[in-house]
Amino acid sequence: MVSVPDHLIDLHTHSSVSDGTERPADLVRAAATAGLDVVALTDHDTTAGWDEATEAATALPLTLVPGLELSTRIGPRSVHMLGYLVDPDDAALAAETARIRDDRLSRAERMVERIGRDHPLTWADVLAQARPGATIGRPHIADALVVAGLEPDRSAAFRGILHPAAGYYEPHDAPSPLRGVELIRNAGGVPVIAHPAASTRGIVIDERALADLVEAGLGGLEVDHRENLTHGKRVLLEWADRFGLFVTGSSDYHGTGKPNRLGEHRTGAGALREIVAQATGSSPVVGEGARQVL
Repeated sequence: MVSVPDHLIDLHTHSSVSDGTERPADLVRAAATAGLDVVALTDHDTTAGWDEATEAATALPLTLVPGLELSTRIGPRSVHMLGYLVDPDDAALAAETARIRDDRLSRAERMVERIGRDHPLTWADVLAQARPGATIGRPHIADALVVAGLEPDRSAAFRGILHPAAGYYEPHDAPSPLRGVELIRNAGGVPVIAHPAASTRGIVIDERALADLVEAGLGGLEVDHRENLTHGKRVLLEWADRFGLFVTGSSDYHGTGKPNRLGEHRTGAGALREIVAQATGSSPVVGEGARQVL
């Protein structure tokens, strides 16, 4: 759906600070090894991996775009909001992400308690799968289920015991997408809706809600993503053209936690330049010998 760009730009990855399997420095090194020119670190509801990723990136021939993936929600639907180049010290954003992480933790504990009534799984099993200080969520429960021999891999766990139909799922509290856009913009960042068509029920927001987000400062839509459905991609491209939004393509890499590979979907240099031009919260980190993109 999105033409393959000249530069290799992947704007959506996760480290072990949230639900990836590689430390931030190792993720950045893996991105360089994969030949990426630009990689964004977008851990769930945290910027805690930025310092480590930055230190690694300065010695590598690539550019790092610091970011995060902010949890938001419309009713029962989760809407993930990528926030690029925010100010990590912004008080409102820091307070909201801390609140979300706390709720994720208590929600995960409740889910494990319910699972443990029917399966041999404990909270200690889940904690063993997470790096200290990580944003604990369902992926860590999935990994614990795999280690316990209850599921063959993380993806199977989400199709099985962690699927809402299994009866153990609980939603977590999160702000509205409109509030998410406001938080990211007020922190000097650029908001982009992550994989908005990755649902068998259709696109996660409707056109009216999108118009409200655009008015609040939404910058773009992540269109080229392995989980976005084909029809949804067509609609997203129409919306992007109608509302003047840029589009991105990304891997949503999680290390060995998902089959997604670095650079499997990519973003055009023009979209990246637009993000950098709009951002006031922080700046990309250009490593030694990085190819000129900005």
